[in-house]
Amino acid sequence: MTANGELPRPTDLLPHRPPFLFLDELVELDPGVRAVASWRVEGSEPFLAGHFPGRPTVPGVIQVEALAQAGACAVLAEGRFSGRLPLFGGIERARFRRQVVPGDTLRLEVSMTRLSARGGKGHGVASVDGNIAAEADLLFVIVNA
Repeated sequence: MTANGELPRPTDLLPHRPPFLFLDELVELDPGVRAVASWRVEGSEPFLAGHFPGRPTVPGVIQVEALAQAGACAVLAEGRFSGRLPLFGGIERARFRRQVVPGDTLRLEVSMTRLSARGGKGHGVASVDGNIAAEADLLFVIVNA
């Protein structure tokens, strides 16, 4: 939370910027524990032009990246990790259950299942209107930025 009790913007915590920022806002934040963010797929995202022409669909790897960005917000909001950078160490048990298309708003929820000074693991679920689109376990290492 910021000094006035509001949630920070994703860009307050993450180094990511468009076109590779996939969070519009943080909805819930428990530093070091959990983050919930949202991302509305507008249809103008550059990757949609080629995935797939005539039937734009958000690639599963982009959904996993969006989950990772939400998880990174949870990690970076904790004071001891300020100014550091969580990087992918692995992705386990990724599953894709529905297509994500322009007009959809993804709810990205990530809970840390393990967090230490050097890295951790989180479980993420991306959903649209309460229906799971993707989920995965995300492993990461924390490095100096």
